[in-house]
Parts: sequence; structure tokens; C-alpha cells
Amino acid sequence: MTSAFENLTGTGKPLKAEPPDAREFAGLCRSGLARLADAANEQLSLEGRFDLAYNAVHALCLAALRRKGYRSANRYIIFQLLPHTLGLGPEIWRVLAKCHEVRNQGEYGGGLDVDERLVIDLIAASRIVAERLQALPPLEEL
Repeated sequence: MTSAFENLTGTGKPLKAEPPDAREFAGLCRSGLARLADAANEQLSLEGRFDLAYNAVHALCLAALRRKGYRSANRYIIFQLLPHTLGLGPEIWRVLAKCHEVRNQGEYGGGLDVDERLVIDLIAASRIVAERLQALPPLEEL
């Protein structure tokens, strides 16, 4: 039986097999955790907090995917693969999918429309991703 990763790998597909790199993994985790901590600063604008939290969780989810030995050409797919990278269900990746939609509207449509509830939900989902990632055994130097 082929894995979800294998099904998404190949010509014209969003994943590419690539051995994990311990330094890259550590850097993604460090960056994600720093941004997540900054996103909790209520003195910042909602838009700034959203941007920090979104980029934090993206880095953390990318770290989880890289740990499995894959790289994505598509930002969104790393959220969809959370059940396979960190064992997280739709209650997490649906929040992240919504935030990806909002992020794209802001980046490409010129209007970032965020409210406090969305930022709170994004930060909460990001913390769950961070906790799950930190609970994994260390990635050995290759």
C-alpha cells in the first residue's frame, strides 16, 4: 500500500522526496517557535499577529514534512498532510486552511481581513502543532 506521501510525489505532483536535513529542521523549528511567541504579543496589530502566527505554523508544518523526507512545491499541502506528519485531524488543518485562504486574499487581493477570533484560533492551532512537533524524538544529524 502506498503512503499519502508517495501518492503526492512525482512529475506534476506537489511533493518531492528529499532526505531530511537536521540543520534545516532545527532552523524551521526555531523560526516557527520564535514567530509563534511574537504572535502572542497583544500590543501588535491583529494583522501583524496573524502574519506572525501564519508564518510560524507554516514553518513548523514544513519542518514536520521535511522530517518525513519530503519537500512541497505548494504551501497549502503541508497543512493537508498534518494527519500524516503529526497525526493531527481536521480540527487543526481546517483552521490552517481557512487562514491560508485569508493570507492569500491579503497577499494577492490586497485585503487582509482578520478578526480577533481568527487570530486566537490560529495561535491555538499553531501551539498544538508546535507541541506535537516538539514531542517527536530528535532528528539525528545526517
